Amino acid sequence: MTLFTSVCRISGLPFRAKLSGIVSNGIWRSSGVISGGRYGYATHSEGPRPISRYPVPYKKDLPYDIVELMEEMERKGGFLPNVFKVMAHRPNEFRAFFAYYDILMNRENGNVSKADKELIIVATSANNKCPYCVTAHSALHRIYSKNKTLADQVIVNPELADLRPRDRAMLEFALAVAKPENITEEHFSSLEKHGFDREDAWDIAMVTAFFAMANRIAHLTDMRPNEEFYTLGRLPKEKPEESE
Repeated sequence: MTLFTSVCRISGLPFRAKLSGIVSNGIWRSSGVISGGRYGYATHSEGPRPISRYPVPYKKDLPYDIVELMEEMERKGGFLPNVFKVMAHRPNEFRAFFAYYDILMNRENGNVSKADKELIIVATSANNKCPYCVTAHSALHRIYSKNKTLADQVIVNPELADLRPRDRAMLEFALAVAKPENITEEHFSSLEKHGFDREDAWDIAMVTAFFAMANRIAHLTDMRPNEEFYTLGRLPKEKPEESE
């Protein structure tokens, strides 16, 4: 399961016409076909605190491309991650943020897997004390890696986590970028001993750098993690009841 699939559509690729409504002055106006129920608005928090200290727009007031992406994410993942709601406060920055996210996280080449990237985010976000990114990306790491405990170990203490030497070298490099240290040839040499080339080092560093920005945005907005992230990847999926 992927919560952030098809993000590339916001960067100019064609959209599939899934919603029923009209567009006026670039703003989506729903005809009501899917405007009620769980897809009604993107503004509400289910917890005791607001999801952001900045206002979250009503979906009816957002550009249609952002509405379409948000609805697709909610349909595919079962809930809408709060980062989509919070970033919708600035639609142009929303588009740029998720376009670059998609480029970094869905790159298929190289030796840095999706599970690797999620673990990098967990380690560096823990270093940056970002509750939202730690919680959300721990969940994604559990899903991609099928490992229910490693992200938790990395959050508490990466030095004591049950990491393979390869993964330890990867996280040490990422944390050097995050802290930030002066990156030297020795850092690259350490990665190369474990099969990472210079392009892989770029991938590790770019994921780290992007999420350093995301961590700061989360701190600025006081972004709260969705409740669903805490159990995602920990509990077995509920199987649909068989009809009698």
